[in-house]
Amino acid sequence: MPKRRYLYALSAGLVATLGLTACSGGSSQGADSPQSVPSASNAAGKKITVWVMQDDYTDKTLNAINAQFTKQTGAKVDVQVQQWDGITTKITTALSTSTPPDVLDIGNTQVASFAATGGLADLTSYKKDLQQGQTWLGGLVEPATVDGKLYAVPGFAGARAVIYNKTMWKKAGVTSAPTTMSELESDLAKVKAAQSGSDFSPFYLPGQDWYVGMQFVWSAGGDLATKSGDTWTAGLSTPQAQKGLTAFKKFQNAYSSTASQTLFTDTPDQNQVFADGKTSAIVATNGAIANIQKANPALKDSDLGTFAMPAADGTQPVMLGGSDWGIAAKSKNQQLALQWTKIAASPQMQQKWVFGNDGWIPNSTQATKAATADVPAITKGFFTAALISKATPASPQWATIEGTKDVNNLFSSIASGKQSVANAAKSFDGKLNKTLNAG
Repeated sequence: MPKRRYLYALSAGLVATLGLTACSGGSSQGADSPQSVPSASNAAGKKITVWVMQDDYTDKTLNAINAQFTKQTGAKVDVQVQQWDGITTKITTALSTSTPPDVLDIGNTQVASFAATGGLADLTSYKKDLQQGQTWLGGLVEPATVDGKLYAVPGFAGARAVIYNKTMWKKAGVTSAPTTMSELESDLAKVKAAQSGSDFSPFYLPGQDWYVGMQFVWSAGGDLATKSGDTWTAGLSTPQAQKGLTAFKKFQNAYSSTASQTLFTDTPDQNQVFADGKTSAIVATNGAIANIQKANPALKDSDLGTFAMPAADGTQPVMLGGSDWGIAAKSKNQQLALQWTKIAASPQMQQKWVFGNDGWIPNSTQATKAATADVPAITKGFFTAALISKATPASPQWATIEGTKDVNNLFSSIASGKQSVANAAKSFDGKLNKTLNAG
């Protein structure tokens, strides 16, 4: 998923809380049987090429990964920074050549498309060793797993959480963040009662915001689609998904404006709506905080807070944005590429550099929990939200659904009442089945 980086100053002193695992040598036979990443300790004079997307990793972090890699192998790294414009075509073309980049920084929801063309190496047999005792975040590893096979290694994540105006809530008598949906609804009722403006929404949630809409579906036990064998089956007509869609409509209609029912987050910009005081809460990524404060410099860190969107009990699953590391199937340096990727995904690099220096949510639940204790209060909600995550179907055809905005229109039609929950879901499921099973 394309991202733009937003760096918050964070402490890097958590490495000691995670066990560090050294790269192990040797390998066993078998396509899917567990194997250790092969050692290449005498590779002086060799070089691998790593493609990194602009703004994903800082030079300091990449230098730290490369230094450890060179120390272990003797080989060098040629890092080539790529621009977002036209990157899908550029990667597809590069992977089809006989001399592709060895390692590629790929958006997590793009992995299935490149795996489907045969461009990415199957890493399944190395998964356990690459995990290094960690449990990868579901929203990163699920879209990197196609038909049960691993084609990319989680790199970092970005999550959505509720950003709220703590000062406004405090004036309404709410002094702590809610931990359940019933508490959230009670808090929003108090905030609404304390505001007199006719254009004020206690919780601004545009009807087309399917990212948040799916949180309600996942929270209720539903899903977009499941796969059995070679066949995808859309799932929004199931009782669980229907319950989630109904809950989304109820919440959206109760706390957001009527005008927002057919809108997306960009028109009007929900960050501006928040900055203007027209709402007390939105769901967004951590980059929204800087945009809100730029739009209204009077809002200081002390005025803002974050929390994971609550479920009836616990928090709603979120869809993560983020990056995975893929290895080209035609790489002539796969052994070295595996070692570089293992280092980049290691607890040490994740905690000290990916999180500690770059400010990203690290790739595992262990690292994310450790990081949560060290982040500023204003960003803590994003890290908490990332611990429970889901993903869109790991199908190369999913991009078509996003491109046509069918999924946006599904949630908008439900929020606005244009269609009943049952009819909207049935119509969408028909399109989803046709699209995911095409080809």
